[in-house]
Amino acid sequence: MAVKIRLLRMGKIRNPQYRIVVADSRTKRDGRAIEYVGIYQPKHDPSVIEVKSERVQYWLSVGAQPSEAVQRILEKTGDWQQFKGLPAPPPLLVAPEKANRQAAYEAEAKAAAGVADTPAKPAKKATKVAAAPEAAEAKPAQTKAADPAEPNREAVAETAEDPAGAGADAS
Repeated sequence: MAVKIRLLRMGKIRNPQYRIVVADSRTKRDGRAIEYVGIYQPKHDPSVIEVKSERVQYWLSVGAQPSEAVQRILEKTGDWQQFKGLPAPPPLLVAPEKANRQAAYEAEAKAAAGVADTPAKPAKKATKVAAAPEAAEAKPAQTKAADPAEPNREAVAETAEDPAGAGADAS
Protein backbone atom coordinates (compact mmCIF):
# COMPACT_ATOMS: atom_id res chain seq x y z
CA MET A 1 0.00 0.00 0.00
CA ALA A 2 1.45 3.38 -1.04
CA VAL A 3 1.14 6.05 1.62
CA LYS A 4 1.20 9.77 0.83
CA ILE A 5 1.43 12.89 2.97
CA ARG A 6 -0.92 15.39 1.39
CA LEU A 7 -3.38 18.20 2.00
CA LEU A 8 -7.03 17.68 2.94
CA ARG A 9 -9.05 20.76 2.06
CA MET A 10 -11.44 22.27 4.58
CA GLY A 11 -12.95 25.72 5.10
CA LYS A 12 -15.33 27.83 3.08
CA ILE A 13 -15.44 28.99 -0.52
CA ARG A 14 -12.48 31.35 -1.14
CA ASN A 15 -11.21 30.66 2.39
CA PRO A 16 -9.25 27.42 2.16
CA GLN A 17 -7.86 25.77 5.26
CA TYR A 18 -5.94 22.56 4.97
CA ARG A 19 -5.00 19.67 7.20
CA ILE A 20 -1.78 17.86 6.45
CA VAL A 21 -2.69 14.18 6.52
CA VAL A 22 -1.13 10.79 5.97
CA ALA A 23 -3.44 8.79 3.71
CA ASP A 24 -3.53 5.85 1.34
CA SER A 25 -2.70 7.12 -2.15
CA ARG A 26 -5.89 5.53 -3.55
CA THR A 27 -8.31 7.53 -1.34
CA LYS A 28 -10.05 10.71 -2.44
CA ARG A 29 -8.56 14.12 -1.72
CA ASP A 30 -10.92 14.71 1.19
CA GLY A 31 -11.35 11.02 1.99
CA ARG A 32 -10.38 8.99 5.02
CA ALA A 33 -6.94 9.70 6.48
CA ILE A 34 -4.65 7.45 8.48
CA GLU A 35 -3.34 10.30 10.66
CA TYR A 36 -3.55 14.09 10.91
CA VAL A 37 -0.06 15.58 11.22
CA GLY A 38 -0.57 19.32 10.83
CA ILE A 39 -2.52 22.33 9.58
CA TYR A 40 -1.93 24.95 6.90
CA GLN A 41 -3.97 28.16 6.59
CA PRO A 42 -2.72 30.19 3.62
CA LYS A 43 -5.11 33.18 3.95
CA HIS A 44 -3.67 34.38 7.27
CA ASP A 45 -0.85 36.92 7.22
CA PRO A 46 1.67 35.33 7.68
CA SER A 47 0.34 31.88 6.76
CA VAL A 48 -0.32 29.53 9.67
CA ILE A 49 1.77 26.35 9.44
CA GLU A 50 1.73 23.85 12.29
CA VAL A 51 3.34 20.45 11.81
CA LYS A 52 3.83 17.57 14.23
CA SER A 53 7.48 17.18 13.35
CA GLU A 54 8.01 13.90 15.19
CA ARG A 55 5.14 12.18 13.38
CA VAL A 56 6.14 13.58 9.97
CA GLN A 57 9.70 12.30 10.49
CA TYR A 58 8.32 8.86 11.35
CA TRP A 59 6.13 8.67 8.24
CA LEU A 60 8.93 9.90 5.99
CA SER A 61 11.26 7.28 7.49
CA VAL A 62 8.82 4.43 6.74
CA GLY A 63 8.44 5.51 3.10
CA ALA A 64 5.50 7.93 2.92
CA GLN A 65 5.80 10.25 -0.08
CA PRO A 66 4.83 13.93 0.36
CA SER A 67 2.90 15.71 -2.35
CA GLU A 68 4.61 18.71 -3.96
CA ALA A 69 2.62 21.20 -1.88
CA VAL A 70 3.33 19.36 1.37
CA GLN A 71 7.02 19.07 0.47
CA ARG A 72 7.18 22.89 0.10
CA ILE A 73 5.50 23.29 3.49
CA LEU A 74 7.92 20.81 5.07
CA GLU A 75 10.83 22.75 3.52
CA LYS A 76 9.56 25.94 5.18
CA THR A 77 9.29 24.26 8.61
CA GLY A 78 12.66 22.50 8.23
CA ASP A 79 11.27 18.97 8.48
CA TRP A 80 12.28 18.07 4.92
CA GLN A 81 15.85 19.27 5.47
CA GLN A 82 16.00 17.31 8.73
CA PHE A 83 14.87 14.16 6.91
CA LYS A 84 17.38 14.68 4.08
CA GLY A 85 20.23 15.79 6.38
CA LEU A 86 20.50 19.30 4.91
CA PRO A 87 21.09 22.57 6.79
CA ALA A 88 18.03 24.15 8.42
CA PRO A 89 16.14 26.99 6.67
CA PRO A 90 15.66 30.46 8.18
CA PRO A 91 12.94 30.61 10.84
CA LEU A 92 9.30 31.15 9.89
CA LEU A 93 7.62 34.51 10.25
CA VAL A 94 5.37 34.71 13.29
CA ALA A 95 2.32 36.96 13.54
CA PRO A 96 2.73 39.76 16.09
CA GLU A 97 0.87 39.32 19.34
CA LYS A 98 -2.47 41.10 19.31
CA ALA A 99 -2.85 43.98 21.74
CA ASN A 100 -5.48 43.61 24.45
CA ARG A 101 -8.07 46.16 23.34
CA GLN A 102 -9.90 46.20 26.67
CA ALA A 103 -6.70 46.97 28.62
CA ALA A 104 -5.82 49.75 26.16
CA TYR A 105 -9.32 51.23 26.51
CA GLU A 106 -9.17 51.14 30.31
CA ALA A 107 -5.73 52.79 30.30
CA GLU A 108 -7.02 55.55 27.98
CA ALA A 109 -10.08 56.09 30.19
CA LYS A 110 -7.94 56.36 33.31
CA ALA A 111 -5.55 58.75 31.59
CA ALA A 112 -8.45 60.92 30.41
CA ALA A 113 -9.89 61.01 33.92
CA GLY A 114 -6.48 61.82 35.39
CA VAL A 115 -6.56 58.74 37.61
CA ALA A 116 -3.83 56.66 35.93
CA ASP A 117 -0.48 56.23 37.67
CA THR A 118 1.38 56.03 34.36
CA PRO A 119 0.03 58.02 31.42
CA ALA A 120 -1.05 56.03 28.35
CA LYS A 121 -0.61 59.07 26.09
CA PRO A 122 2.72 60.48 24.88
CA ALA A 123 4.78 62.63 27.27
CA LYS A 124 3.59 65.94 25.72
CA LYS A 125 0.01 65.48 26.90
CA ALA A 126 1.12 64.04 30.25
CA THR A 127 2.91 67.28 31.13
CA LYS A 128 -0.26 69.28 30.43
CA VAL A 129 -2.32 67.01 32.70
CA ALA A 130 0.32 67.21 35.45
CA ALA A 131 0.42 71.03 35.25
CA ALA A 132 -3.35 71.44 35.61
CA PRO A 133 -3.65 70.28 39.29
CA GLU A 134 -0.77 72.56 40.32
CA ALA A 135 -2.48 75.55 38.72
CA ALA A 136 -5.74 74.76 40.52
CA GLU A 137 -3.92 74.60 43.87
CA ALA A 138 -2.16 77.91 43.22
CA LYS A 139 -5.40 79.85 42.54
CA PRO A 140 -8.07 78.70 45.02
CA ALA A 141 -9.31 82.27 45.69
CA GLN A 142 -10.26 82.87 42.06
CA THR A 143 -12.74 80.01 41.93
CA LYS A 144 -16.32 81.06 42.59
CA ALA A 145 -17.79 79.58 45.76
CA ALA A 146 -21.16 77.92 45.40
CA ASP A 147 -23.87 80.28 46.63
CA PRO A 148 -26.42 78.43 48.77
CA ALA A 149 -29.20 80.75 47.51
CA GLU A 150 -28.44 79.91 43.86
CA PRO A 151 -30.23 76.72 42.76
CA ASN A 152 -28.29 73.80 41.30
CA ARG A 153 -28.73 73.83 37.52
CA GLU A 154 -28.77 70.04 37.21
CA ALA A 155 -31.47 69.70 39.88
CA VAL A 156 -33.57 72.42 38.21
CA ALA A 157 -33.26 70.71 34.81
CA GLU A 158 -34.48 67.41 36.24
CA THR A 159 -37.53 68.92 37.96
CA ALA A 160 -38.53 71.32 35.16
CA GLU A 161 -41.51 70.38 33.04
CA ASP A 162 -41.11 69.77 29.35
CA PRO A 163 -42.27 73.00 27.62
CA ALA A 164 -43.05 71.22 24.33
CA GLY A 165 -45.25 68.62 25.92
CA ALA A 166 -44.59 65.42 27.76
CA GLY A 167 -41.77 63.54 26.00
CA ALA A 168 -41.89 65.45 22.74
CA ASP A 169 -38.16 64.97 22.12
CA ALA A 170 -38.09 61.38 23.42
CA SER A 171 -38.23 58.74 20.71
